[in-house]
Amino acid sequence: MLVIATFENSRFIELAITALEQQGVSKEKILAAPLDKRTEPRQLFDTIHRADGFSMFDAAAILGTCLMLLGAIYGYVLEWGPIIWGIIGAVTGLLLGFLIKLLIVKKGKGKGNKNITSEVILMIRCDNHQWETVEKTLWDHTALGMTKV
Repeated sequence: MLVIATFENSRFIELAITALEQQGVSKEKILAAPLDKRTEPRQLFDTIHRADGFSMFDAAAILGTCLMLLGAIYGYVLEWGPIIWGIIGAVTGLLLGFLIKLLIVKKGKGKGNKNITSEVILMIRCDNHQWETVEKTLWDHTALGMTKV
């Protein structure tokens, strides 16, 4: 049986390997492989072939709609009329919403406080009767994910 687990690059993976060796898993049956990190920056705009689920236009659409509505309402009392003020409000809201979202993404606040990434893959070849102890040891040492093959 092959157990595959992912870890952050920290001291916990070393502690997990040491604990596995103490439980009878030999060094020859343990493989730890670090992953390379992406060097190029993320793309801001989605394409038809790639989408990350993070929309740049949601705030723009909301603010554009709100300011268009306000422009059309108050356009009845202003000089240019509701249609022109509605268009001005929509364009202003779209630009303002897009710029706010762009600033949020550029500063990195849209990602959350800390991104947990798997940096090391640990592969262990063990027998079926060792599975439960290996699983418990890896979870106790903060594995991010695990599977058995």
